[in-house]
Amino acid sequence: MVDLFPFLFSAFLLGLGIHLLVQVCAKQEPANSPNGSMGWPFCGETLGFLKPHRSNSMGNFLQEHCSRYGRVFKSHLFGSPTVVSCDHELNLFVLQNEEKLFLVSYPKAMHGILGKFSLLTVSGDVHKKLRNIGSSFISASKSKPDFLNCVEKMSISMMNSWKNCKQIGFYKEVKKFTLNLMVKHLLSIEPGEPLAFKILEDFLTYMKGFVSLPVYLPGTPYASAVKARARLSATVREIIKERKKDELGLAKGDFLDVILSKGCLSDEETVSIVLDILLGGYETTATLMALIVYFLAIAPNALENLKQEHSAIRKSKEDGEPLSWEDYQKMEFTCNVVYEAMRCGNVVKFVHRVALQDIKFKGYFIPSGWKVLPVFSAAHFDPSLHENPMEFNPWRWTDKATSKKVMPFGGGPRLCPGAELAKVVIAFFLHHLVLNYRWKTMADDFPLAYPYVEFRRGLLLEIEPIELMAAPEI
Repeated sequence: MVDLFPFLFSAFLLGLGIHLLVQVCAKQEPANSPNGSMGWPFCGETLGFLKPHRSNSMGNFLQEHCSRYGRVFKSHLFGSPTVVSCDHELNLFVLQNEEKLFLVSYPKAMHGILGKFSLLTVSGDVHKKLRNIGSSFISASKSKPDFLNCVEKMSISMMNSWKNCKQIGFYKEVKKFTLNLMVKHLLSIEPGEPLAFKILEDFLTYMKGFVSLPVYLPGTPYASAVKARARLSATVREIIKERKKDELGLAKGDFLDVILSKGCLSDEETVSIVLDILLGGYETTATLMALIVYFLAIAPNALENLKQEHSAIRKSKEDGEPLSWEDYQKMEFTCNVVYEAMRCGNVVKFVHRVALQDIKFKGYFIPSGWKVLPVFSAAHFDPSLHENPMEFNPWRWTDKATSKKVMPFGGGPRLCPGAELAKVVIAFFLHHLVLNYRWKTMADDFPLAYPYVEFRRGLLLEIEPIELMAAPEI
């Protein structure tokens, strides 16, 4: 007869260990914390929370938890006890009380990818200093004729490159467009230079590991992303070294020259803010542009209205006359399309914060030291806030109250500093796209949240050129 004692004893010890872990976790939970489930020991519910789903939906995890526990619930995510907020008012309260009641708190593993001085992770005076430098340059750039002409020139160049194409992988194409624009604007690197291709390749690797499981083993997305970030840093450091050696000063007039002329940042801080602005201007802008094109393909009335707005602007200009800042200010429906794509597509699904003290708000209790995840996507699809929330409807933004129900570019001290710049770039690109091409999406292609947005087939489009009124020759 087989001796079962060793097996039974091992099973008993395993069961006892799990029981003790559960008891320890339970003791750490305040009695008045929100309803919810802490999931499995160690991993909690992180895998379920991060499970890919359509980005224009809440996803099964949030739907099931909100249905069972309410719009604010507890969980165990990213290694910490967490309050998950799908409530718009609580989300706004969290963002507006940055560094008072809450503090930015991304998982330590993300610091290896983002770097020590990333705007996403730093706080206090360092955050204010870096943000002010980035914001001042962005604010000054958005309406400058040379920047606007650069955006338009690159937009027209991309339209021309598609003339003989029947299909394009739009997401890949628009990533090239935004990266070329940003490296030109920030570092004076021309689109055709080998260095531009190298930076694009490293950024693609970087983004794949951005929110992957933090397993630093050869070949994993996380390890590859850490190495890609190191290569990007080395590239920018080499450019800084050459600028200082050659004493170019303000000769190029790009973002890097402005920073170096001020002399207020260390090389490490300079590298970090350059990569942060590249990341925002490249990845998030490209993703938003792809979402807009996707939603317009399934909303013909919105697309027709957009065409009419841009046709009117083109008719008001002389043959070959470029777009101007004044033209952008007339693109009201275009801006509504941008906002609605942000609401429906959710470029940023959630952010990481930690409670600095016990907090009570609207009957919700958040224990001190717990992580807090304001989930924007859940509030964007809240039927109590939005009529037909799953419908792509840019006209809802003609009601000024809508802007108080959605946070397309975040809020509080960390409101996206490049929001207006991104809107200008997108508006000028859309101007030439809608006047040059018709397009269709594939039935099996749609945006997925990983939680970063990716398209199932790269947003493969069938395109057809249409006759265009005289475009500028820049």
